[in-house]
Formats: sequence, C-alpha cells, structure tokens
Amino acid sequence: MKKKSFKLLLISLLAISMFLVGCSSKTNEEAGGKKDPATSGGAKKDTLVYGRGGDSTSLDPITTTEGEAFKVTENIFETLIQYGDQDTTINPGLAESWEVTPDGLTYTFKLRQGVKFHDGTDFNADAVVFNFDRWMNGDADKYPYYTMFGGYKKDEGHVIKEVKALDANTVQFVLKRPQAPFLKNLAMSPFGIASPAAVEKYGDKFRQNPVGTGPFKFVEWKENDTITLEKNPDYWQKGLPKLNKVIFRVIPENTARLNALANGEIDVMDGLNNSDEATVKGNANLQVIERPSMNVGYIGLTTTRKPFDNKLVRQAINYAVDKKSIIDAFYGGKALEAVNPMPPSIEGYNKSVEPYPYDLEKAKALLKEAGYEKGFEIDLWAMPVARPYMPEAQKVAEVIQESLSKINVKAKIQSVDWATYLDKAAKGEFDMFMLGWTGDNGDPDNFLYTLLDKDSIGSNNYSQYSNDKLHEVLIKAQTEIDQAKRNALYEEAQVIIHDDAPWVPLVHSTPLLAAGKDVANYLPHPTGSEALTKVEFK
Repeated sequence: MKKKSFKLLLISLLAISMFLVGCSSKTNEEAGGKKDPATSGGAKKDTLVYGRGGDSTSLDPITTTEGEAFKVTENIFETLIQYGDQDTTINPGLAESWEVTPDGLTYTFKLRQGVKFHDGTDFNADAVVFNFDRWMNGDADKYPYYTMFGGYKKDEGHVIKEVKALDANTVQFVLKRPQAPFLKNLAMSPFGIASPAAVEKYGDKFRQNPVGTGPFKFVEWKENDTITLEKNPDYWQKGLPKLNKVIFRVIPENTARLNALANGEIDVMDGLNNSDEATVKGNANLQVIERPSMNVGYIGLTTTRKPFDNKLVRQAINYAVDKKSIIDAFYGGKALEAVNPMPPSIEGYNKSVEPYPYDLEKAKALLKEAGYEKGFEIDLWAMPVARPYMPEAQKVAEVIQESLSKINVKAKIQSVDWATYLDKAAKGEFDMFMLGWTGDNGDPDNFLYTLLDKDSIGSNNYSQYSNDKLHEVLIKAQTEIDQAKRNALYEEAQVIIHDDAPWVPLVHSTPLLAAGKDVANYLPHPTGSEALTKVEFK
C-alpha cells in the first residue's frame, strides 16, 4: 500500500473511532470502565479506585485488628476525637469539645449536633453509651482492640468505670484510674461510632452491613474482589466529600497492582515495592506518595510453644537474622533496622538499647546452652499479603530461612489466607511467624502495651508473651500523667523486652504508595488508614 493511501485510510479510521467513542462512553462507564475527563463532555472524574493487596476481614472495625479493614471503615465511621490529617495530634471529631478534671478521672464531651447515621437515625449521647456498653461487655474474641482500655468490664484492670449520657448532646466518661493516652485511644479507627439501630437490626451480620456517620456510605462487598462506597449526601462537613464513589479493589501481587495503575484500571495503589519506585517516577502519568513512617515489622516467637519457651533460644534467633541484608535487598534504603518494638520517632524510645548483632557463633553457643546444639525443625509462617512494613514477605521469609539454616535451624515456610493467618496467630498456633504493626495513635503505649503486655494476649500479643514486671511498668506508665516520667518507664520496659526477646524486631519502613498524576489531596496517614474525604481529581 502506498504511504499516501495509508495515511488517508488512517485519518478516516481515526475519525470513525472518535465518533464511536463519543457514542459509547456512557456504556463504558455503566460497565465499570473509568471515565476519562477528555471524553463525556469533559466531565470530571469522581470515582476513585483503590488497589490493595488483601481484602478486609470485617467492616465492623471493633471486631478486627487488621489494617485492610480500617482502610475502608475509616471512611464509613467516625470517632469522638480525630487525628490530624497526617499526624496523631488530637482534634475535634464527633465531639466538638471536651473537659478533663484535674485528677484525670472524668472526661465530659460536648457532641456535634445535627449529625445523622447513614440509616437516618440520630447520632447523640445515647448512641455513644450504646457503643461503649457493647464493647466493654464483650471479650477479646469479639472486640480485640477494646483491650486498649485495660480489658473488659469483667476484668480488674478495666479503666472505664462508667459512660453516661448527661443530656442528648453531652456524654461523660468516668475512669477508675488515670489513663494518659485515653484521648488518643478514643481517636483510633476501631472506636468508630456505629448506628445502634443498625447493630440491633443486623446482629452478627453488622460486619457485612456497616452503618456510621462518615463521609461515605457502604454499598456492596464482593469478597476478595471489591468493596464499594458512595458519597454520604447528608455529611455534616458541607462540601465534602469531593468524590462520589470509592471502590477498594483487591489485587494481591504488588507488580500486578502497579500494572493495573499504569493501565488506568485503578487510581491509587498501596504496597509499592521499593524496587519499582524509579519506574513510577519515570512515568509522567504517575506519582509516588510516601506514607509517614510509624511502624515495625517483626518475627514473632510464640513463647508458649517449644522451643521458644526458652529465652536462650529466642535470643539465639535474634543473633542469627541478618537484618541488614534484608533491608538492602527489599527496602531500597527506605527503612531502618529495628532494635526495639517501637520506632525511634515515638517519644520514649530507648536509644541506649544495643541491637543484637548478626553473630552466628553466638547464636550457636546459646542454642548449645539451651540444649539444642544440633538445632531443630520449625515452621516459619509468612504473610500472604503485602503490608506497609513488609511489602515482599515471602521473599523476606526465604532470606530468614537461609540465615537460620546456618545454625542448624530448619525452617519450613508456611502460609495461609490472610484472615486465617491472623486468627491462628492470635490463638498462638504458630511457632514462628512474620507480622508487623502500624501505630494507631503515636503513643508508646500503643506499641508496648498493645503488642507485648499480658493483657493483650488474645488480641494483638501474638507471641503470647507474659512478664509480670513488664506489666507493672506499663500500667504505671499508663497512669502517669507527667510525660518525662512516662518516657523513663517506657525506656525501662524496652530493656525488659529486649532481654526476654519475644520477637526479632526487623525493620521500620517508609511505606510507598503510587497514584495517577490526576489524583489530588491524597494525604497518607502514619496510622496506615486515612479518610478520603478531601481527595479529588485534578
């Protein structure tokens, strides 16, 4: 074919195709395709598709401890107090203001008026009382995060004496003892206030039918595929949210998720591999977003199972893991080697604690002293999903497996779906497992007490670790109002934990996300979950 004829044919075909696109744009949108601002008369995109590595385990935030749930529920529910857009400062939420008595025992909250739940019922003081009564009368199996308040109503350590409605817009909390991080705890995602009417209507199925006061309303959950939310037209913050719809889409593999982003199938993705950062930066249509770091990735050693009931064995494992090689291979310089269970950015971090060096001979000597000179066989459980603190868990597990083989510890790598993984870990059914934590409130209590105190066994203390001296120190730190004295107590706690070695702390990462260049006002939060209230397309 001659060049001129080919050129004329190409122009004709292009004209026809442009006409067909104009005719069929509505059909494409209705079929779930993305709407391009250049088509449909220049209409602005208003649906955000968020690609993530795993599905939620529940949409009732108090019933779970995992971050994939909170990514969604943070947009459906609201708390009495909320954090800053990108920090853990305390700000008004559903409560407009509050007063605290000098003894730190009574908190009185003035509630925002005119707020309604998504089902049209009123948010008021009775609703707050209903939610806290529900939680405090449960247990760790039902409401694991409620241990932040010292256990449950039946427990001696329970901090809250009573919650009462003084009038329709005033609620009061009376504590048994001061709890320094009480306000920060109230702002945590699990304590989103639910519609009492919806809880009573759905019962156990409220996990699949969430009703809050947040910027978005729940529409549909296709398990292991998508969760769809739509704009709350009656939201109390006028002019918000900016988006009409949010779709959370599960794409397990980080690389596949990046391909979906590059192809325009999704708008935002979490779990960007550090090795792919340059690829994103080299694409004019994409942007890299850094989440403020407040996390720890670790290997948990279940202290109630042999051989990890022996402190010498746990210390040996700490000496046998080459953290530097893991960070060099998988984090691209965007991580710190972990020494303590909490990151250095948290107040009260103990800088004087020396890390366990990578020392295979020392590890072998400790195993010999513990009676395991010939080593042992063990299961090493690796997370099936990418997490902010560990974007490539399976590959990291292989490096750990290789390190342990050098001290005659044969680790068999195991995995299972994410919901089962968390359930089995919480029940202490794993020997050795990989997990991590993204801080909820920026307080050391949320790392040390939440993850390693005996009160938290059955919820977030997956190592089943119990130390009475540590418990005494952590409860004293909770009760102490003077921050300098609290910091000294937390430093003491880290010394105890380091010696007992219920974990191998691995890494504090700077998690990476990627998004289309047209996504604006996406403000990643250090807690790992953010409301998408202000997000819009350019």
